[in-house]
Formats: sequence, structure tokens, C-alpha cells
Amino acid sequence: MDLAINMDSKQIYNYILKIQSIAKIGLVHSKDPYALTNYQQINDLSTQFLEDFLEVKFDRPNYFERDIYPTPNISVRAIILNENRNKVLMVREADTHTYSFPGGWADLYDSPADTARNESMQEAGADVDIVRLVGILNRIPFKSNVHIPEYVCVFEGKLNGKLQEHEYETDDVGWFDVNNLPDLSRKVSKEEIDRMLKAAINGDTIFD
Repeated sequence: MDLAINMDSKQIYNYILKIQSIAKIGLVHSKDPYALTNYQQINDLSTQFLEDFLEVKFDRPNYFERDIYPTPNISVRAIILNENRNKVLMVREADTHTYSFPGGWADLYDSPADTARNESMQEAGADVDIVRLVGILNRIPFKSNVHIPEYVCVFEGKLNGKLQEHEYETDDVGWFDVNNLPDLSRKVSKEEIDRMLKAAINGDTIFD
């Protein structure tokens, strides 16, 4: 069967990535020498397939070279509402001039809430208290490009005082009516944004 005919690019990537994950799990847990040889061959072949498919060379430490149990990446987003809960704080990405909630990849050794707090300060100049977990969502169905599978932890933050100078990757910060959001970043789909925001406003907890 020709995978290129029957599967789109994202499906092909996910298929190869799943094979790679199985191989890495086998390399970590198997004790049988014959099985380990086979798992290593599968690992090497799938890496070559990924290099050819993405036209990149995995020549630096990353997911595909870690001899650990493979897991999705974790990102965080912070939803900061005003006192009336009818406006939400959003940041504009400097490269695309589109908006999203403050957030980014979870940092090593920081808790998820610490990361949400740090991202709020770095991207929005917002000193916030993280007041609750809004949800943990599976981003795989919504990602527009092929990447490692991702979960996002969504937190609600309460602003302390006024906004301060921000540091990273954003060139504008503003309050927007929850029913009239600006042009949204492609990094997070409108469906995801709407779902997160609705849960935050209503005090719901959501998960996949």
C-alpha cells in the first residue's frame, strides 16, 4: 500500500513517530538481545525515515536521541481576566502580529504553575497569582504543522497591580472583549482558544 496516496503528511509523520516511540520503549524495557537488536534497527530506520520526510538532520540532542520513555511535550497557557470577567489579556507575537494567551513550553524543573506565572511576566509584563487549573488539553488534533505530540496545561491567573515591561517575543499587550478577540495566532487554533476561554469564564475544569 502506498502511504503517500492514502495518508496526508501529518498522518505519515504521526505513523512514523509512533513506530519510533515503540522502538524506544522496547530499547528501554526489553532484556532480550535479539529483541534489542530489532528495536535498534527499527529506531534507526524510523529516524532515517523522519530525516528524509522532514528534510532535516537530527544532529543535536532532542526527542529522537533521548534514551528515555517517549512522552508528549508539555506547554502552558495563562488566561487572565479583568474583574468583570468580560475582557481577557492577550499578547501579540512580534513575528506574526497575531494574538494569543501568554504561554509557552514548560521549563525543566519548574512546576506547571510556575511556568504559567513566568510566561505571563515575560510575555505580558503581568505579575499574576495562579488561582486555578482550567484544564489539560490534547493539542494533537489541532496542530497545524507536524510536531511532537503536545498537551497544554491551561491556568487562570489573577493580575496583581498594573502591567509592567515585558521581555520576550511579543510587541503588544492588551485587554480584549471576550466576544471580540483580535486576529489569533496560528500556534493555537480558534477552537482551542474559544474552549479555554469559555471554561475560564464559567469556572469550569476541562480535560481530554
